[in-house]
Parts: sequence; structure tokens; C-alpha cells
Amino acid sequence: MKCFKSMSFLAFMSIFLLQTEVLLCLVQGNVHYHEFILKDTNFTKLCSTKSALTVNESFPGPIVQAQKGDTVYVNVYNEGRYGVTLHWHGIKQPRNPWFDGPEYVTQCPIQPGTNFTYQILLSSEEGTLFWHAHSDWSRATVHGAFVILPANGTSYPFPKPDGEQVILFASWYKEDVMTLLDETLKSGGLTTSSDSYTINGEPGDFYLCSNETTYRMSVDYGKTYLLRIVNSVQNVDMFFAIAEHNLTVVGADGAYVKPIVTSYIMITPGQTMDVLVTAKQSLGHYYMLASPYYDGEADDFDKSMARAIFQYNGNYTPPSSPIYPTYIPGYYDIDSARKFVTQFRSLASAEHPVDVPLNVTTRMFITISIGMLHCPNNSCAGPEGNRIASGLNNISFANPAVDVLQAYYRNLSGYYNASFPDEPPNLFNFTSEDLTADNYTITSRATRVKMLDYNATVEITFQGTNIMDSGENHPVHLHGFRFYVIGSGLGNFDNVTDPLTYNLVDPPEVNTFPVPKDGWATIRFIADNPGVWFMHCHFDRHMSWGMDTVFIVKNGGTDETSIRPPPDYLPACSKNSLFGADQSMLQIEE
Repeated sequence: MKCFKSMSFLAFMSIFLLQTEVLLCLVQGNVHYHEFILKDTNFTKLCSTKSALTVNESFPGPIVQAQKGDTVYVNVYNEGRYGVTLHWHGIKQPRNPWFDGPEYVTQCPIQPGTNFTYQILLSSEEGTLFWHAHSDWSRATVHGAFVILPANGTSYPFPKPDGEQVILFASWYKEDVMTLLDETLKSGGLTTSSDSYTINGEPGDFYLCSNETTYRMSVDYGKTYLLRIVNSVQNVDMFFAIAEHNLTVVGADGAYVKPIVTSYIMITPGQTMDVLVTAKQSLGHYYMLASPYYDGEADDFDKSMARAIFQYNGNYTPPSSPIYPTYIPGYYDIDSARKFVTQFRSLASAEHPVDVPLNVTTRMFITISIGMLHCPNNSCAGPEGNRIASGLNNISFANPAVDVLQAYYRNLSGYYNASFPDEPPNLFNFTSEDLTADNYTITSRATRVKMLDYNATVEITFQGTNIMDSGENHPVHLHGFRFYVIGSGLGNFDNVTDPLTYNLVDPPEVNTFPVPKDGWATIRFIADNPGVWFMHCHFDRHMSWGMDTVFIVKNGGTDETSIRPPPDYLPACSKNSLFGADQSMLQIEE
């Protein structure tokens, strides 16, 4: 029996029950309890066997299900080899940043041999979200769907489907992902691409040694199914299609949207979608394809496709091979990706209204770029002997030794600087094809955060750049909020003409959105959730390289508008998230 070092069992239970009793007085929903065991599990895929970190020995991990407004407790025991945190992606956690999860932002890692209980407060979310590790690259195998059903007495804004199925995309590496990350960060060069993609944990019969394990979804003719689609792939967007079946998108990121009827979807890492499909074709087998979409210049991605089978029940002779989609966009089909993304609109109904902020009090203009950090004696594996980095407004985020939330809440100095700028240091032609000089490519490294007043109305325009010919689509995720994407476009943002195109009537309300290659996107939200909240690109390699920042939303004037008190136990801070105190460029003390 393994011992977990945190607090005594009796002390834990007394605090846990007291917190639960207090919480039951504050919420109207139900309370759910889960136990997650993090441990290495052996898997055989692609003709080889490896050990990978999992939750409860499953890949993907268990589905968490609750109703809108419920509260969920997840007690996480770490029996793995390194520190890990978990994040409840897309869940706002009102005034409750202590349990949001990103390492060195709201907590330090749960160290091997210890445990930590997360409290997840559901509020306005409804639909499909997911949970995943938020430490180093352990998200590769530590993730699962988080399904939020309508509250009692309410229903879907569409006819209730006959069945539901989670469809989760992920990356699979033959090698240990943490070893790959360590090697990449030490060398300063490009990251290693995955060896396959998976649908519900299986690569499918395109890959060697994978035919017998291909995921199959059994369906009945004439029935409609709700697909809860999650993209947990590490570093690339995905197209998805089912042969000869139209898809109807009805939700995204835990909110409903006006129905989009389409033959394919494009979904970025970090995005979730609710999609209806009706089984009304001839009885047979039809391929479900997950294929990468990439619009960058480096061309360094896994050029393969995951396959699953949409399989009709009934009395018929199975075909020799499933039917293949007549159309799914190619790897580099920018037009198809853009066409799909621009169709999203909020439902904007009486039951699901929108409330787009109109009177902006805080405006920011943030550039998104790949750059470099100088290495001594040009000793790194990046361009010109430098280290590849990424940043926002030319700042590459560095993890502090103590998480930002504790430093802020306890007024500890020296761990972050509240000086993240509202605009980049220089204005230039961001989408030019000639941005290779040092004044464009060299970034600075720091732990700089942006302070926001409580209830500030925030507008941020994100500008993609082509520095070092590295322009590509970037899925940006903001913790602690859902926000409205009121506009996007190609080229450099024009602050006179582009605002005239903003959608202030029914823009999509999301937690993750793609900033188009060499283009821009503008979001708005009200900073009504006091706490410390991470914002980052959801490509893991870009996040590791520093394409991140932190927002600190100040308390309001009352207890109800202030950060909740911290739990009695938090994981201790140390410098061994990966393999020791000298882990990487990502953790420094300012």
C-alpha cells in the first residue's frame, strides 16, 4: 500500500466535509465525487509497447459527467514519476482559481506520492468540455471529456438525440513525451512530431498493427446521435468528416450555437464541439476521419490520419472495406478551414441570450509570434544557433518558482512583474515576408502579468505575425472566462475600418479561438471573475516556448466579488516539475 503525503486522513475528511457543507448552502446543484489515480500504464500501439502516464489506467481518461450548476470534487493521487497538475478546460471556476490547475500559475505540481483534491464549480457552462493535465506535455495521455448536461427542468435547444457519444482526438508518440520535451528544451530546437493521431484512443486501420483495434461506433438506422467532439491533439488542428453523412454543429466550448450544417468540421486543440449526425444512409460501414490541418511554413507535423468506423446495426453483409469520405479538406486547405470557422454564431435566444459588452474600458493589442532567444556561443539547435522561443507582445513567459496565484494572494515579491504591455514594443508590417532581423526575431523572457480592475470591460485584438516566416493559425485559450469573438480577418488589423465589421449581435461565446495565419481576431469580455487566469496558445510546443501570459483580476468591494479563501492544503512548490531543478528554460526566478 502506498502512502500519500499531504495531511492526515481524519484532518482531510473533516475539512472536506466542512467545505462540502458550506458549499451545499451556496449552490443549488448536485455534488459529485471522483477519484483519479495517476500512474504509468503499458500500451501497445503501432507495433510497439511503451509506458504512459494515465488516469485510472485508461487512454483517454474517464468521462466526468454533471449537470449545469453542479459541483464536482476530484481527488487526484499521483503514483507517477513526476509532478502533475490538472485543468478543467472551459470551466470558469467563479472566484475559485485555486483549483484551475495550470502549473506555476495557480498551483505547483502534485508531486509523486502525494494527493490533492480539486473543487470544480460549474456555473453557466452547458455542453461538452474536457479536463487535461496542465504541466509540461503530460496532456498527451492525461485527458478526458467533461460532459455538462442541462439543469433539471431544462432541455437541449434541439430535439433530444437518440444517443450520445464522446469522440476524442489525441496524439500518440512511440517515445516517452516527457523525454522528448526535455530533449527539445535542452537543445532549443524544433519539437518531435507525433507518430499517429487517435480517435478514442485508437489510431485506426491506416496505421500498422492497428486494424483489429480500430474504434467502431454502432448506430441504428434512422436515429440521431449527439457527438461530443474533443480535440486534445498536441500541436495541430484537425479536420473531421464521416463518409456520406452531413454533420450539424449545435454547440462549441460549452455553449450553444446556431446550427451549422456541413460535410466536415475544423477543430483546434482546446476546442470542443457538439455535433448531430443522423444515421440515414444504406446499412454499412462508413469511415470517420480525423485529418490534420496545417497552414505554417515549417511543414513539421505528423502527416497521417486517424480512422474510426461509423457502423450500422442490422442484417446485412459487411463490406470488404468501409466507405471513404468523398470530400475531406487536405492538410493545407486554408480556404476550407476559414470557411468553417467564420460560420459560428451564438444561439442568442430567450433561453440562451448573449450580452456583448459595448462600453470598453481596457483595450489591448497583442502580437503572437515565434522568435528566438540568444544562446551562448550559438550553441542551441534553433536558427543561427539560437533557441526557438515564442511570445505575446515580444515577451516569452517564464514559469516562476512559486505559482503566481500564491505570490499575488500572499503578497510575495519577486515572482512576477505586473507590467505586461497593452501593445507590442514596435509597430511594423506584421505579415511581411521579410521579418528576419534581430529587432523582430529576438524576444525577451520574463514573468510579466496584466492587472485588470474588477468588472473592467476588456477588448483584446490578437495580431498574427510572420516573423521568421513562421505565421500559422494559433488557438488561443483563456482560463476563467468565456468571451465573445466579435471579429476576425486576414492581414494587418486596421483600427479604423476593421471595427466596422464587428458582430455585436450574435458573436460566438467560447473559451478557445483560432487567430488566423497572418490575420487578426478581436474578443471582448467583462473581468467579473476575480483571480489569476492563464492565457496561452493551445499548441503545447508554443506554450512551452513561452506563448503565454497571465491576467490578474482584482477583487471587487465585497466578499461576493473577491477571490474565495485558499484551501487548507496546496501542493508544495519546488523546481522538479520535470526532472530536476535545472529542468528547462521555462522556470526562472526574476
